[in-house]
Amino acid sequence: MPSKPAAPITMDAVYAAPGYLFRRMQQIAVSIFMEECKAFDLTPVQYAALVAIHTHPGIDATRLSAVIAFDRSTLGSVIERLQAKGYIERKPAPEDRRIKLLHLTKSGGAILRDIIPAVERAQARMLEPLKPADRKALMGLLVQLVDLNNEASRVPLRAEDALEHLGKSG
Repeated sequence: MPSKPAAPITMDAVYAAPGYLFRRMQQIAVSIFMEECKAFDLTPVQYAALVAIHTHPGIDATRLSAVIAFDRSTLGSVIERLQAKGYIERKPAPEDRRIKLLHLTKSGGAILRDIIPAVERAQARMLEPLKPADRKALMGLLVQLVDLNNEASRVPLRAEDALEHLGKSG
């Protein structure tokens, strides 16, 4: 049985591929976030970490990694930067002093409150070119895709599992 001829190798095929488009949108999203939030000197991951620590004071780095779906080894440098900026502090866990529990400082809480309008502007700008109905449809499809493909991620979202160990729901 003759095989189907291979499609020609073109950049158009790359430009139309979902993976390429997701990567490009990630670049655009980070660029817009950094532009809107430049006065705060925070990256999107640092922002997510601050929100998670605010929401779950006393979370440890392993659980933080699961809550924000970010690689544990890379998260260490994010935590170090946030601590160096004075936004978080690490305190030893009473039951195991080797485990460091994360808490926002007063300045961490203040920057988190102050950055919210800029983050909201960034999120709105990412979807602004679309019509309102298309924004809603895109968001619904993205939520569905991320949820259905969670297990394919190098760092699957495990918020419920992580928070169960804290004795809190989130």
